[in-house]
Amino acid sequence: MSFDLAKYQIGNEPTKITVEIPETGDSFELTVKNLSWSKQNRLLSNSVIISKGGGTSFDGDAYVKSYLKEYIIEAPWGKTTEAFLVSIDERLGRALETLVPKLDDEETVDTAEVKKE
Repeated sequence: MSFDLAKYQIGNEPTKITVEIPETGDSFELTVKNLSWSKQNRLLSNSVIISKGGGTSFDGDAYVKSYLKEYIIEAPWGKTTEAFLVSIDERLGRALETLVPKLDDEETVDTAEVKKE
């Protein structure tokens, strides 16, 4: 049996999805693209802040916004930009945030352990 790499590669075809805003019942369609494992990791690592003292913190706001700007190709509001994202209310923001992969305990890094190495 040979290894089939094609099974593990992302497609380049955009996908249409419907997003609903629960509080209002409004819904809209977005065209999104697949983000590779590498791209998702880059978005995560770009959201880690390293202080002068060597400590680290995670900027969740930067992560969510950068992910949405990369992921959404077409939307009713046009291009998904920083200006757009800072102008929306919490109802639309929470609906869009559901599109962003969540970090779970298995994906988080204990920075105290990293410093010891």
